[in-house]
Amino acid sequence: MHPSEVLFQGKRQPLLLPACDHYAGSEKLMRKSMALQQELGPVFDITFDCEDGAAAGAEAEHAALVTALVNSEDNHYLRIGVRLHEPDSPHFASDVATIVGGAAKRLAYVVLPKVSSAMEVARAIDLINQHAGAHRPDLPVHVLVETHGALREAYDIAALPQVECLSFGIMDFVSSHFGAIPASAMRTPGQFTHPLVVRAKLEMVAACHAHGKVPSHNVTTDIKDSAVVANDAQRAVAEFGFTRMWSIHPDQIKAILKAFTPRLSEVNEATNILQEAMAAGWGPIAHHGRLHDRASYRYYWTVLQRAKLAGLALPEAAAALVNPTEPS
Repeated sequence: MHPSEVLFQGKRQPLLLPACDHYAGSEKLMRKSMALQQELGPVFDITFDCEDGAAAGAEAEHAALVTALVNSEDNHYLRIGVRLHEPDSPHFASDVATIVGGAAKRLAYVVLPKVSSAMEVARAIDLINQHAGAHRPDLPVHVLVETHGALREAYDIAALPQVECLSFGIMDFVSSHFGAIPASAMRTPGQFTHPLVVRAKLEMVAACHAHGKVPSHNVTTDIKDSAVVANDAQRAVAEFGFTRMWSIHPDQIKAILKAFTPRLSEVNEATNILQEAMAAGWGPIAHHGRLHDRASYRYYWTVLQRAKLAGLALPEAAAALVNPTEPS
């Protein structure tokens, strides 16, 4: 049997996405991002931005440009998504008609900003599905958690089958408190210490993991100091359980990927444990004096999957574990 069948026993495996989600709004930056993705490979996603990327009065033209770029040959890996206008915006329906209606087959996902409830997300998904049609009946949807309502219903939003990622929008969330949370909480160290921001992040992350979805950390606004984004990314993954993070500058991408990619020592440990487990018929084993069973095997299996997704050169034994004959 395929290891995933043994470890998850028919249950849906947790979703895994590239660890970095790079946002680009202008045509120049979108094209540069596509060129960089072709250079580095599908180790990061690109999100074309209609909400903040479109100039006032040129929303339709921007949507048409986004559609053309998504449909172009430069979308080589089909790992480009689009942030639409918010569902309450007069431009939302036309975004969906133009972009989803014109590029559903080649879109990786669409992002819904500033939602206030699970019901609003469900209604938006209905419209998206109408335009995706039979070509893409299950187009993945990402949802920005940046309002009080979205945070309150994060668990229900994450439970929606078509939703694969919740992403924390720290600036809008802090601003929605109208000064009760200081501006310093939009950046480090405040974003990791202010109780209301910490609570919001943890609740969103917990909702994602409860449903096997991907929690994505907010942007680092400091685009000049790579040490800041590296620190933010490390804290996001190690202390808060995020498995993905936004980038708003090309220089941030590699720092984010490094922080979220398992170390080679972790990969080697996972490989050794899973090899012993397989030899034992997936029963309990003792490895270096510590007990392991299927609960820890699932953890180490995920380590290898994350390493593979990040483009890490896996040792031969690890590659054999994550690339066996797939189950029928």
